[in-house]
Amino acid sequence: MPDLPVLGIIATPIVLAAICFEWWAVRRGRIAGRYCARDTATSLTMCAGNIAINSAMAFLSFWVLATAVDVRPAPLEVTALTIGTGLLVHDLLYYWKHRIGHRARWFWAEHVTHHSSQHYNLTTALRQPWTGPMTGLVLIGGPMVLMGFPVSIVLGTAAVHLAYQFWIHTEAIGRLPGWLEAVIVTPSHHRVHHATNPQYLDSNYGGMLIIWDRLFGTFVREDEEETTRYGIVPPLKSHNPVIVAYHGFAGLFSDFRRDGIRPDRWVRRAINPPGWSPQGDHHRSEEIRADWLSRQSAGDAADIVEDSAPDVLAIAAE
Repeated sequence: MPDLPVLGIIATPIVLAAICFEWWAVRRGRIAGRYCARDTATSLTMCAGNIAINSAMAFLSFWVLATAVDVRPAPLEVTALTIGTGLLVHDLLYYWKHRIGHRARWFWAEHVTHHSSQHYNLTTALRQPWTGPMTGLVLIGGPMVLMGFPVSIVLGTAAVHLAYQFWIHTEAIGRLPGWLEAVIVTPSHHRVHHATNPQYLDSNYGGMLIIWDRLFGTFVREDEEETTRYGIVPPLKSHNPVIVAYHGFAGLFSDFRRDGIRPDRWVRRAINPPGWSPQGDHHRSEEIRADWLSRQSAGDAADIVEDSAPDVLAIAAE
């Protein structure tokens, strides 16, 4: 989910009412989910800080858009077709921005904030970074303006995209009908995205449409028999908003310091996935998943041996 823009303030009463209802329903046992007071307070604080920082630095985002306006071709007219196309283009650009945010450590250092909670409820949607100009309005809005989309469509599609992603951060809604699950991003899809289960890592990057994940090979279906664990690897055991906001960059610069004056290593650390090591002893999602698969295979082999043991004993008795 992109950083909360100032426009998000308009939706604040609706968002808070939805959170209060979910919290009440979870506490009463009427819907699935978990709430932790400290975790919720941290997410709300991250939201407030995100809005304040982005508002204070909004001039940078709008400067980028204004610069793009000056060099773009003639703008497209605002029609139903351009609005619909704008939503589609925004969602595709978001998919790639989001995917890069997980696969390049520099961008993950920002995005990790959103994934840091070990709970998954509507307040998780509000846990946003405090890094100001590193926003979707720049990385998605700029290219859209250069394509000829009017700024009004760029801002409008960003607001719709933002609003859509709020409701998918919940455990209360199970799997939807198959035709919806095949096209749009649902809570089921996004739970997989936030999970730390090895088989789920780095998947389901879509914002509104899951078709991009299906098209580009990053789709993973939720296993309803699997207990889903949320957060990051390794888990962040802190509710301090400053640590939540900046621990990703702190860890990256700590690695830079250990590297010494090696700009080549710094660049490789920044552009490679989290867990990459210059020594080759990587702990990326690929290695975590491969280790899990090998243990699964070993477990299956053990089950086969155990199941066949009575037959072996019977043959021996004969």
